[in-house]
Amino acid sequence: MKKTLSVILASALLVSALASCGGGSANTPAPAESKSSGSEGEHAPVTINFPTAGASGALYAVGAAITNLWDTQISYVSASSQASEGGIDNLNQISEGESQVSIAISSNCLQCMNGTDSFDGRAYGDLKVIAGLYFNPNQVVVTNKSGIDDLAGVKGKHFAVAAAGSSVYGECDNHFTAAGLNFPDDIQAEYIAFGDAADMLQNGTIDGAWIMSGAPAGAVSQAMSADCKLLNISDELIAQLQKDYPWYAPCTIPAGTYPNQDEDVQTSAIKMVMFCRGDLDEQTVYDLTRTLWENIDALGQAQANLEGLTPEEAVKDIAGLPLHAGAEKYYKEIGVL
Repeated sequence: MKKTLSVILASALLVSALASCGGGSANTPAPAESKSSGSEGEHAPVTINFPTAGASGALYAVGAAITNLWDTQISYVSASSQASEGGIDNLNQISEGESQVSIAISSNCLQCMNGTDSFDGRAYGDLKVIAGLYFNPNQVVVTNKSGIDDLAGVKGKHFAVAAAGSSVYGECDNHFTAAGLNFPDDIQAEYIAFGDAADMLQNGTIDGAWIMSGAPAGAVSQAMSADCKLLNISDELIAQLQKDYPWYAPCTIPAGTYPNQDEDVQTSAIKMVMFCRGDLDEQTVYDLTRTLWENIDALGQAQANLEGLTPEEAVKDIAGLPLHAGAEKYYKEIGVL
């Protein structure tokens, strides 16, 4: 018999809590309980590997909650999430057939399909979308003692930009260039992941770090508890970005999201997209999509970034990326398309 949603929710909440403090595993085993065939019939077994991001980021917990749901509610699916290097790594794993479903920002998905930027010469044209999810905000954290008040103020400072070629590095390039800096030459770039950057912010060995993650993110919470602040990204700079990168949108991180954050912070954001390999069969993707949306309220209780999502918004702001036929079938069935 299928597990009840209360069991799924409790397990997902545990994974989310572990992720928020940088520990635990996205492969937390669910209690042993058999799954019934339900309405899925005699479909052949399907394994879904779902890379996410670093264990201190919100995407890690999001992937764990979703795969836990699929694994317990779809009889023929065995789904698990794994930590990864983030969006570009996720897209590479999908294109190379190492994984089947993942999440990345819409801009990286478009670059992967077209073989541009970090995917130059390695286009994967069969990428398909299951759902547009939430907007993923850029979170620029600096120490108070650094004296940095805006992006231009990062010039000459020690600043963590993640690995060269990563999606975060691309965000740094786009934003600092729009702010008038010659990136990366104008800053003392530290090529480290944001989990390590949070430790360095906490002990004052760097001046700032770029963190792109759903809010609240464990790494940002860690830094904000140690005399750091978030930078605002102005309307003017976002408008400048939108001239070349139309996928950007303004986003507000409400006051109180993080320790010592007394005011709203405006930043830029890009929509996160759940995507899959195009050769994943239509029935499987239909069942993944249906199960996701039929249980979205429980998922939202388990992971704040999934709260309030709707199928109507899932097909918007996805940078023109194509839906998988199985997902499209579901959205048409419920009247969204």
